[in-house]
Amino acid sequence: MRIKELIPKPDWTLAIVSDDGRTGIFNVAPYLEYEAFVDLKNTDEFMKVSNGGYFVEWECGADLSADTIEAKMKIA
Repeated sequence: MRIKELIPKPDWTLAIVSDDGRTGIFNVAPYLEYEAFVDLKNTDEFMKVSNGGYFVEWECGADLSADTIEAKMKIA
């Protein structure tokens, strides 16, 4: 899967549109307890996500692959 559109929401979810037209919601909240993601508990930091196509990345260095997102996102 390649991520075409990415919209962060203040409830620690990401609205995703894939290149094949699927849409879904990925919940980042379960990852916030991991050291790499702890800065994202600040919603201002969470909202600074970048779309790399095959991954998403935050300024703090945390990232998630499109494969992980695809496996766990809830299809809308």
